[in-house]
Amino acid sequence: MTHNLPPIVMTHGAFCGGWAFEDFRKPFEAAGHTVLTPDLRGHGASDPASAVVGVSMTDYARDVAALCAAQEQPPILMGHSLGGLVAAMAARRARVRAVVLLAPSAPWGVTSSSMEEAATAVGLHMLGPFWAQGVAPDRSLMRHYSLDRMPEAGREAVVARLRPESGRALWETLNWWLDPFMTTSAGAGALDAPCLVIAGERDVVHPPSTVRQTATRLGGAFIEAPGMSHWLIGEPGWAEIAEIALGWLAEHRETA
Repeated sequence: MTHNLPPIVMTHGAFCGGWAFEDFRKPFEAAGHTVLTPDLRGHGASDPASAVVGVSMTDYARDVAALCAAQEQPPILMGHSLGGLVAAMAARRARVRAVVLLAPSAPWGVTSSSMEEAATAVGLHMLGPFWAQGVAPDRSLMRHYSLDRMPEAGREAVVARLRPESGRALWETLNWWLDPFMTTSAGAGALDAPCLVIAGERDVVHPPSTVRQTATRLGGAFIEAPGMSHWLIGEPGWAEIAEIALGWLAEHRETA
């Protein structure tokens, strides 16, 4: 019976909100899952820009873990981009049924494998003490790298809803080698729950070579989606990504 399926908690990426899953959630709901798409701390539509100042990746992970723990049964945890890393961190803090990571940011210790990744990390330092600020979204970069396969109308609709991100969270994620506290560590060994990690073949934000390392670190299965870029939750082909995830979840329903 579909009403016994576990709920799914979907965790959005940097500069976004739960709205990012408006379409992506629908196939999972149609399959019988209750889907929760919370805004990460400080990312609500009514939150002031200052609400993200000083927020750590640990804060995000603890909030998501608390939401998972509040469910009547262990949920499936799904995350995109920076939200994928949050989901991996939260999976170490709460009991979950399964984990699905879509183009996730890499955890502590996984080295970038492209010039674009390295340039993003270095480029943040041009903002001065960004780790103590709320960082405004670079809409031009989003258009060219994250949303490059989106039709213009859809791309601009996403860009219009972007909001500031925690500079501290970005620093902890992109400059992990400078963080002696290993804030974004996803722990040692495989996750306790089955894990699927998907990367887009054309993604330069988190390219397949890096995402594959993340999957290995977490003990997860890895799939490279041909022709896809970074916005796996909304660019053309997103429905196929959802179907891949649903099929994998069905296969692991008895063992998860």
